[in-house]
Amino acid sequence: VAAAYFVRGCNMRCPYCYNRELVIGADAAGEGETDNAHAVTAAEVIAHLKKRKNVLTGFVLSGGEPLLSPGASELVSAARGLGYLIKLDTNGTMPEILERFLSSPATRPDYVALDVKTSPERYRLLAPARDYHEEVLRSVEIIQQLAPHAREFRTVLVPPLVGEEDIRAIARILPKDASWFFAPFKSGSCIDPSYNGIAPYTDAQAACLVDIAQEQIPGAHMR
Repeated sequence: VAAAYFVRGCNMRCPYCYNRELVIGADAAGEGETDNAHAVTAAEVIAHLKKRKNVLTGFVLSGGEPLLSPGASELVSAARGLGYLIKLDTNGTMPEILERFLSSPATRPDYVALDVKTSPERYRLLAPARDYHEEVLRSVEIIQQLAPHAREFRTVLVPPLVGEEDIRAIARILPKDASWFFAPFKSGSCIDPSYNGIAPYTDAQAACLVDIAQEQIPGAHMR
């Protein structure tokens, strides 16, 4: 049983993202609330972990992109000091910081989930001012050094961004022993409003894409 902490802020603007409040702030997202309406401090998180350490065993650091937060390492270190297992969710755009986390026993996650959004050559569509594909490739190299049970890769099946050729391109950069999990695209509150009108893949279409992934990565599954 784990506590999950979602850190505000992201360096990407994936058009299908539904975590608008975390990525661009509640006011900008038109949610009608202040940015601090549901915010908690790092000190409050640590206090919660101390209070619940006889009930919880895991701590998940997610976002947004948690590696953007200057206090992320201290938070993970504090959770580790309390005896928690650590899971890190990341978009893979900050390999230097990821490597720093993994190199220290105090901040080394027990499990890392890396989002691979689309084929490397299409990453330029996902950030306003930068193509992060080289950083993502480096992060995949870093993560694949972990034991298979300590890592996973994740891809959302967004029709405009993830098709058959994208699946094959992603499969080529992942380790063959990867756990690669797919999630269906859900419209309705996307950062890019035009994506709210996009129909998700049918179950049959999604299954076909997963079958294509399994041709190269046996550990590919729909989640």
